[in-house]
This record gives sequence, C-alpha cells and structure tokens, in this order.
Amino acid sequence: MDEEYDVIVLGTGLKECILSGLLSVDGLKVLHMDKNDYYGGESTSLNLNQLWKRFRGDEQPPECLGSSREYNVDMIPKFMMANGTLVRVLIHANVTKYLNFKAVDGSFVYNKKKIYKVPATDVEALKSPLMGLLEKRRARKFFLFVQDFDERSQDSCRDEYGHNHWTRSYCLYAESLARFQSGSPYIYPMYGLGELPQAFARLSAVYGGTYMLNKPQCKVEFDESGKAIGVTSEGETAKGKKIVCDPSYLPDKVQQIGKVARAICIMSHPIPDTNESHSAQVILPQKQLGRKSDMYLFCCSYAHNVAAKGKYIAFVLTEAETDNPETELKPGVDLLGKVDEIFYETYHRFVPTNDGSADNCFISTSYDATTHFESTVMDVLSMYTNITGKVLDLSVDLSAASAGDEQ
Repeated sequence: MDEEYDVIVLGTGLKECILSGLLSVDGLKVLHMDKNDYYGGESTSLNLNQLWKRFRGDEQPPECLGSSREYNVDMIPKFMMANGTLVRVLIHANVTKYLNFKAVDGSFVYNKKKIYKVPATDVEALKSPLMGLLEKRRARKFFLFVQDFDERSQDSCRDEYGHNHWTRSYCLYAESLARFQSGSPYIYPMYGLGELPQAFARLSAVYGGTYMLNKPQCKVEFDESGKAIGVTSEGETAKGKKIVCDPSYLPDKVQQIGKVARAICIMSHPIPDTNESHSAQVILPQKQLGRKSDMYLFCCSYAHNVAAKGKYIAFVLTEAETDNPETELKPGVDLLGKVDEIFYETYHRFVPTNDGSADNCFISTSYDATTHFESTVMDVLSMYTNITGKVLDLSVDLSAASAGDEQ
C-alpha cells in the first residue's frame, strides 16, 4: 500500500463509488478503501440474515420469510427518475451494461386521509379527484405533450416552460414519463440499489482503480499546513493528493443538519389502495399530516428480485422532528396494512464544513429522506467539479442505454 495516488476514496457508498469510477475514467490513479467488508456503505442492500443481525442481534429470521439470499433490502431506498441525472451519469460512464432496470408501477399521493394515484395519462388526469376542472384541462394538455414526446422535445419543453427550478422539474417529469410510457416517471434496478455502487466499482477497476475492503481504522494523515497527504490503515500509509470520503471518516470536518427516521417493513401484500402495485411511491404532504416535512412511502417486491416470492419490502421515511420514530412514522405505517416484520431506525444527516481546496478533503453530504436520487447526484456532480475543476458533460443520447433498459 506504500504507493502514491492521485485520489484516495474512503467508503463505498453510492456517491463515493460514482466518483471513484468517474475519476478512474479520467485517468487518475485511484485507491478505494472501506472499513466494512462489503460494498455500499450507508447505501448498501442487505440480505435477510444481515438485516436481522443489524436490528435483532443474534436472532434468526423466521423461516416463513423464505431464503435469506432472495432478499436485497436497501438501506437508502430511492427510485431513479427515468430521464434524471443519475441515469445520464450511468450512460456517460457506460455502466448500464452491468445493470437491468424495471419501471416503477405507480406514484401516489395522500390527500384527505386517502391514497390517490398521481395521473400518468390524459385519461387518468380527467378522472382524477385530485384536481378541479381547470387543472384537469391543464393536466390533459401536459400528458398529450408527453405522449408525443421525443428527445428533440426537450428543448421545446424548456423553451415553452422556462428554466427556473419548478419548470426544470416539470420538464424532467415529462421526459421521465415519456421514457417508458409506464404508470410513473421512475425506474428501479433489478436486485436493488446495492447493484449501483458495485457497477461503478467495476468501472473503476477496469480503468485501473485499486479496491481494499475491510480496512479498519482508516486514518487520514495531514501535513503541518493542514493539508491531507494520505491514509493509514493497519500500520501502512498510502500517500494521496486528494481524499474523498463520506462524513464518517472525517467527523471533525462535518456538522449535523438533521436526522431521518425510517421504518423498514416486510409484507405479504402491496401497499393498500395502490392498484396492487409491485413497486410504488406514496407522498404524504406535510400539510396533510400537520408536519414541517413530507413523509414518503416506498415499496418494491419480488418483481424486482429484492424479496422472496410473494413478499414486499416497504419503507416509511421522513425528516425526523422528534426522537420517537415509532410515533412519528405511525401515519405512514398505518397505511401499509398488516406487516410481517418491522424495524425502526434513525440516522443523522451531516454536511461538510471544510474547504476542500484548502485541505484536499472532499466530503459527501448524508442522504436525505426523499425517494429519488436527484439531490444525491447533484452532490456528486458538485464534488466532481471541486475535485477536478471540470464540469461533467452529461449531454448524452439516452438511446445509448438500451442495454440496461426495462426488462
């Protein structure tokens, strides 16, 4: 390990693995280390035995749940916008060949104590009880536009609706709906999100990146001026010009900005009132719950090869406003119906406080409670620019993703 690297990456979470892959493709000499003996860090996917070990210690999962290896339970559950930034990064890096995706069945919203489908077609818009007559007409116009959408429509969408935050989101939604013409704008990888960090790890290895798992006590070393110069583990030091890591590796250079409460549930049925959807998102707006932040339901199933036959994995997540996740998440958990098993957890969210250009340390932010990846990838792209001084060119032809499209 006594070599010098352009970049040493600590942690194999999704953000760190994307950066490791991109930097390796750029020709940088990358060493990637993790104190754990598995890929994924906080964004890993666990089999049933690993899930029980994490939450129940020495207990064994009941046999009625099926084989442990049939489960891939995401610790940071998120869907991908079908035409979103993460998909463009996947295509840019050519890692879609390692992945297969399936469209998410539906997107729903909680309103006045009921779950309603978010319309995905002009017919659904006209029938939806969520909107008045004027809004239905506007929605119908939008979905007719989506039906005729092609890649050339992106510019016309942005020209017609502008370039501010809301209209960019509007156009992204249109582009993502048009991608698969399914019941939602989202897609999700077969076998769970744990496939994503591993895909980028393969990419890094192809371009000469070196990986070392199960490296305890990875200590970042600094020179007299406070600049990072390497990492020491098990008595050996690897020299590095720049250090990339998640907040757990440099706790003195981050601050807590909040926490996320989540419930992880194993069920034998889909979320009620979601049209028997094998995969779905339900948003519970803050005003409907009398909260300061929204709550999210996320569900996937054996249809995505993340659970045993007939089993569903559901998550309830929100930005925590109390220290009692069971009570705080109850409105979402109650919507799930009968659950076979449930686990509660709260994790803290951190942001870096340092200046990477001054100390050569580039630290990712913690994952938020949202059920899509847009904010996650924006952090990655910002870090990439800060590390390299370049903006990643994502002007790609989405038809290039055919090898990893919906199965």
